[in-house]
Amino acid sequence: MLLSHSLSRLPKPSLTHRVWLKNPLAILADDAQGGLVIEGQRIVELVPQGQQPHSGYNEIMDCGHLVILPGLINGHHHFYQTLTRALPQALNKPLFGWLTSLYPVWAGLEPDMLYQATRLALAELLLSGCTTAADHHYLFPKALTQAMDIQAEAAASIGIRMTMTRGSMSLGKDDGGLPPQSTVQQEDTILADSERVIKRYHNASEGSMLQVALAPCSPFSVTPELMRHSAILAAEHRVMLHTHLAETIDEENFCLQRFGLRTVDYLDSVGWLGPQTWLAHGIHFNAEEIQRLGAAGTGICHCPTSNMMLASGMAPVQELEAAGCPVGLGVDGSASNDGSNMIQEVRQALYLQRLKYGAQVSHFDAYRWATKGSAKMLGRSDIGSLAVGKQADIACFKLDEMRFSGSHDPLAALLLCGAHKAEHVMVAGQWRVKNGVIDGLDLGPLLQQHSAAAQALVAKI
Repeated sequence: MLLSHSLSRLPKPSLTHRVWLKNPLAILADDAQGGLVIEGQRIVELVPQGQQPHSGYNEIMDCGHLVILPGLINGHHHFYQTLTRALPQALNKPLFGWLTSLYPVWAGLEPDMLYQATRLALAELLLSGCTTAADHHYLFPKALTQAMDIQAEAAASIGIRMTMTRGSMSLGKDDGGLPPQSTVQQEDTILADSERVIKRYHNASEGSMLQVALAPCSPFSVTPELMRHSAILAAEHRVMLHTHLAETIDEENFCLQRFGLRTVDYLDSVGWLGPQTWLAHGIHFNAEEIQRLGAAGTGICHCPTSNMMLASGMAPVQELEAAGCPVGLGVDGSASNDGSNMIQEVRQALYLQRLKYGAQVSHFDAYRWATKGSAKMLGRSDIGSLAVGKQADIACFKLDEMRFSGSHDPLAALLLCGAHKAEHVMVAGQWRVKNGVIDGLDLGPLLQQHSAAAQALVAKI
């Protein structure tokens, strides 16, 4: 029985089935201390404190012990990297050295390895309160040409929303790029498969569980021609664009030396500067570039843990938001974060931005980046907040661990005291996590299969 300890049923056969999440300990929504009502996939009512739902209900879930958040939205990740966490040869290196250490390993990816990596990353995210995740997959060695199909199948098996980006690398080492030739593809191959993936998987409708974006990897791994042609293809099919930009000074120097342009000038030159684009990292922009990005409505995905691990720098989040950029959060790859935990990433973002701007950066700022900010960045208006008409994507947390003892403000305590696991998670009105367990997923075999895949990948070197 779903959450049987906290549910009671009221027979009201004349009503469409509606669930009242009643009287939460705290909730990240205005004037909703009495909870919210869900019908089907959507939120249909916010209930003020001390009141009953006006819309009617026929199921109650007592939430007096739960903190309720909108489902967290992860705006940038590399699921395949769960196979290479804490790999000795990649430790203690900045981005370019880290990448060149790992590219030969990743070149050995096989279909089942990606399937296990994707399922594990999504399961880890879901358990941390994440209900939508964007993955940037750009590795297509000869054994892995159907990577997008594998990821779509894995996401469906977990029951989480995904923005699946068809990434690409076309500029190999032989042509002045960073990745080895075995990991790059020809431009016509990339564009043909990009169009195939969009037509097969992209669902632009409200409440979509799977969307597609086009995502040439970075200035140092793709040609300007591929960037331009990807932008044209994305506009034709009305999908978003995504890439890494301004992550490190090394990347900026690469752009200056190869293209004679700074990163934002390069972005503009290939037709990417606009609201159809969101960028991973966005650290090394000057004041004029920030204003241009904001005026264009280009989104920025802040990835605090990865930026700290690779010593890349701190994204100027306040200036970007003030200029008009949608700012979201991402855990980034599990080899530059070594975790896929979204609630911990929100905490990390709060503390890193306090280090940059001061203690006035609040937990509400961090929650905004991980919810409304990420949703807007991904071009979605149906998720990201607990509001009437929005999709019922909800994360519920308990404060019954030792780490929370003595805390007084529940919403602040989730971050300040270091929450790491959700108790219940709902996606599109369906409970995907119940009592800390993913519905229908046996973690034991998944962990065994994933660990075996990780060992097999590294053993190929």
